[in-house]
Amino acid sequence: MLRHLAILLTLLATAGTLRAAAQAPTAAGAAGNGTPAPQAPATGAVRFTGRALEGTDGSLSFDWSGSHFTFRFEGTRCTMHAADSHRNYYNVFVDGRLYGKATTEGPCREIVLAEGLPAGEHTVLVQKRTEAEQGRTTLYGVSTDGRLLPPPAARKRLIEFIGDSHTCGYGTEGKSITEPFTPETENCDLAWGCLLARWFDADYTLIAHSGQGVVRNWGIREERSEVTMRERIGRTFDMEELPAWDFTRYRPDIVVIKLGTNDFSTGTPSEEEFRSSFGAMYERLRSGYGAEVPILYVVPQQSDAYYDYLRRIIAEQGDAKLHVVPHTAAIHNNDSDLGAGYHPALGGQRKMAAAVMPYIATLTGWEMPFAEQLR
Repeated sequence: MLRHLAILLTLLATAGTLRAAAQAPTAAGAAGNGTPAPQAPATGAVRFTGRALEGTDGSLSFDWSGSHFTFRFEGTRCTMHAADSHRNYYNVFVDGRLYGKATTEGPCREIVLAEGLPAGEHTVLVQKRTEAEQGRTTLYGVSTDGRLLPPPAARKRLIEFIGDSHTCGYGTEGKSITEPFTPETENCDLAWGCLLARWFDADYTLIAHSGQGVVRNWGIREERSEVTMRERIGRTFDMEELPAWDFTRYRPDIVVIKLGTNDFSTGTPSEEEFRSSFGAMYERLRSGYGAEVPILYVVPQQSDAYYDYLRRIIAEQGDAKLHVVPHTAAIHNNDSDLGAGYHPALGGQRKMAAAVMPYIATLTGWEMPFAEQLR
């Protein structure tokens, strides 16, 4: 029976590989659906920020919210060649301004990012606005009606945000609290992490998944969930246990964690369970990024016990780079600051970001944003 199971698993794995291969554009210039080959493969044409798996064909596969890539070209039109395991939505920025949205869905196809631009040099940034539950994207490359230029240099600052739906931007574009969530209203670019990154002129990674906690997830009555952000932070793909992420691929200047809302959805987790779960996260971050990277834990509203737990942990650890700060209650109102599904809209997200801003400035030594306006 075990032998038959092994054969079945092998066949399933092979079938998955064949499906993936069928979606890729061929060197001859066409995929199975007639999609032309990109002007340049992803790994050679774009600067990617986030966690991704590089393919031997020069492709990049990724699923985390906020994953983004940028490239430069001379011309008036640009496209990306991409496939998706389901459907994802992307923000497209041209020369620093929001141009529009793009959608990836199904087998590889050529997707217009921008057209009708003034002739000349342009910089394009494409940002995954939806989270991993909406699917995994594979970027095969980009094309233009002109010529590709070397991608832009990386920003000098990098912040990693670890969080839940607030970090993913769940419902940020919803018009009212009673509006049900749809993927179309999810936009991480309007969430507190991306706002902070812009204010500090920093790049960012979002390691975030809606409904997740440290000890347990939304609505779970058991003391401990089998998989939380405790496990997910070690993954290349949010939705897959393997391959494990190689933490040496990048090193942030600061890690900002905001988790707890979902842990408390069915009561207060015990300090013992929190110590175990947070301890696993802490050890993984420290072993991956080293002892010098500041870790700031932002305790959400209605998660007060975590603030007490963390203060005791910090006192015992003696880690001068580990910090905790509470998000005070009533930081936003419960009507105009909220979007779909009772989640923060841009107004509420701005307030959450503003409350964290001075701590990041202090811990990194960066100048406080809006210093002139705050005089």
